[in-house]
Amino acid sequence: MKNLLRQLHLGVLLFACCMTVAANPLQQQLTDGHLQIDAALSPSDNLVPGQKVTMTLKIATDRWFSGGTRISIPEVPGLVILQTDEFASNASETRGSQSWVIQRWALDVYAQRAGEFTIPPIKLRLKVNAGDAGNLEGELYSPATNFAARVPEALAQAPHWVASPEFSVSQYFDRDLETLQVGDAVEREVRFEASDVMAMMLPDFSAEAPSGLAVYPSPPTLQNNNNRGVSRATRSQRISYVIEQEGQYRLPSQDFFWWNTDKAELQLLSIPETVFSVGSAVPGSAVSRVKVDPRLLLSCVAALLILAAALWFGWKYLSTLPGTKVASWLTTRRQQLRRMREPALPQALNPGSSAAE
Repeated sequence: MKNLLRQLHLGVLLFACCMTVAANPLQQQLTDGHLQIDAALSPSDNLVPGQKVTMTLKIATDRWFSGGTRISIPEVPGLVILQTDEFASNASETRGSQSWVIQRWALDVYAQRAGEFTIPPIKLRLKVNAGDAGNLEGELYSPATNFAARVPEALAQAPHWVASPEFSVSQYFDRDLETLQVGDAVEREVRFEASDVMAMMLPDFSAEAPSGLAVYPSPPTLQNNNNRGVSRATRSQRISYVIEQEGQYRLPSQDFFWWNTDKAELQLLSIPETVFSVGSAVPGSAVSRVKVDPRLLLSCVAALLILAAALWFGWKYLSTLPGTKVASWLTTRRQQLRRMREPALPQALNPGSSAAE
């Protein structure tokens, strides 16, 4: 009776093993070394929160892939794991005398906080050719991986930063700020661009403005692009300002922290302060701003040049003109007549002269 029970138990185990192999025929391929699955992280150390880590899944077979591969990305607290490439990178290599076909899948991993992280085995659904066994399809798992993210001393006081090899901040206005009047509207665009991050990880922009300006911010526009393994993200936001009264306005500067992953150092990027005045009165100044028509200003300059040329011409050539000689002759005659009216002798020598009266 005991032998019967033992044989029955052994039969159940064999049946279970057969069912397991039948349910997942690829497991035997993996065990026999005809199929290999590896996982690696790059970079794997000196990481800060928010820095991109590339997880590469390498699947190799000594036959060929007879169908597509599907990846089930796990959810890990504190991590963002994304599959940004729709297709794998395919290659082949020779191992001994055997040719192997290789698929490489890249996943982007971002730590949202400092700490130790474990990415559990990732489920892969594969379909490969197994020679005489034909095409086999089933699920396998990649090895688990581990990494750590630390906050360096330079970032200890930073509330938010962008961890990237490239980061830029810029702003644009859609019109000249020197010609604004009450009731005008001006649009401002603030733009963030970075590589190796997602647009949702770029900083927010605080659209504050002083009293006298009505502020209407639009929702930010997020864009992610991936070209040949290089990812770029853009976050742009438009803000409309409507001027409600005259005065001088200051849009404050804003600073943004950038952890340069190439140099492993903290850098500071800023949007500078913007100052502009609206209307004729400028607070703190007794000088009124007057708008001058450029055409009128050009006419005034031309008139001054003509006047200067006329004065120079008169000073150089007026003495040579005939009219000038006539005026000189008349002046000489007038002086001669004045001298003829004077007495011929002094009064003391001619006391009876009428010149003494």
